[in-house]
Amino acid sequence: MTTTSFSVRFSGCFLTLLIWGCTSVVCLVDENSAAQPATTIGYHTTETMAANATYGKSTMSFGCGNNTHMCVEYCSICHEFSSVPLMECLSMLFDHLCLSHFEEAMTSLRTDWWCTWSNVSGLYSNLSTCTEEISDCLLIPWPSPLVEQIFVDIHSTYFKDCPSEELSDPPPVIIFALVITPICLIPVMVSLVVLKTKNGDGSS
Repeated sequence: MTTTSFSVRFSGCFLTLLIWGCTSVVCLVDENSAAQPATTIGYHTTETMAANATYGKSTMSFGCGNNTHMCVEYCSICHEFSSVPLMECLSMLFDHLCLSHFEEAMTSLRTDWWCTWSNVSGLYSNLSTCTEEISDCLLIPWPSPLVEQIFVDIHSTYFKDCPSEELSDPPPVIIFALVITPICLIPVMVSLVVLKTKNGDGSS
């Protein structure tokens, strides 16, 4: 009875220990199996993001800068219109993103304020910065003939009637005085030299 009871107890303990051991091993295997895909997924996610970024750049037929966070958007727009030359895409971006804001701001000002530099300097500076930023993103030198033409156009549109007294020609009277003064001084100087020479010869 005692031997049988001991065997039953030992068998029960052994069975309990065996079940516990198997459960622990299965749990460890399950944890490792569950952890491995998580690590793999995380790795592939990072790799995919890098691949997508590289893929995005490599599929473009032109270089794209990374000076600002907007460069990707500018380059994507020109990439979507790949049939359009890059300079034409740049011109469209200037029109829609730079010139439109400048024209709206100028329209909101009174026309008699256009010739006051303090009123338009900020708008002028924003337009310049906008064209420079887009050009840098598309890796196009700035300033370019296109940018120069834009500023020529806005000057002829908004600032052609502005007085520029500091750059205007002086009155004709002042011009005549400045021209005639050295002309009159030449014979006087020649006469003085001749008189000095004669006096010198007579004294010797």
